[in-house]
Amino acid sequence: MNQKDKMVKLAISGGISFGAKLNAKQLTVIAEYMNESDELELTTFQQLYIEVPESKVEQVKEKFQEVGLSCYPVGNFVKSLRTCNFCKGAEQEGMPVAIELNKRIAGKPVPFTLRPAYTGCPIGCGEPMVNDIGVMKVRNGYNLYVGGKAKGMDAQTGILLMEQLLPKKLYEVIEKIIDIYSEHGKKREPFFKFINRYGLDNIKNQATGQKLL
Repeated sequence: MNQKDKMVKLAISGGISFGAKLNAKQLTVIAEYMNESDELELTTFQQLYIEVPESKVEQVKEKFQEVGLSCYPVGNFVKSLRTCNFCKGAEQEGMPVAIELNKRIAGKPVPFTLRPAYTGCPIGCGEPMVNDIGVMKVRNGYNLYVGGKAKGMDAQTGILLMEQLLPKKLYEVIEKIIDIYSEHGKKREPFFKFINRYGLDNIKNQATGQKLL
């Protein structure tokens, strides 16, 4: 490796499946790009951070993807979707919806790191209520929460924005909310602070054409 080669941090995960797991082959491939003294950082968002040479980023991404690892940028982007373990089954708990939602929003640039979460039932193992954007599958629909905050003395649960959405509408509303935040959020303004400043009713009206009751 060129000693002057800049190191780039990548966020990697095993994708959305039954639990946050990595298999032996994936771990072996990750180890190929680490020195003995290197460390992996495990985040609370089911991701691993690894540093690789800038000149090898595309090569590393391709190699990781070959073994089923997903790669995301680190910084002020939408994080990959934090999920539950889908303990009752992929279809029953909406795994295809979680996979599609993640594909649509993960890695989008935003004013400040945005954390979305998903859970397949009201038990809430994916912790949607305490993340920026939360989705909870309830019966045959999806409830959407915004503005949760897990840390600090001002921690709070998210606000129920819409109930019993079908997948297509769920994707559309969440993508629109992220677009509104990207356009109108201030630099490094956390999402819950943006909601307080911009107004929840304004966000819902622009994202859905509906006003809060």
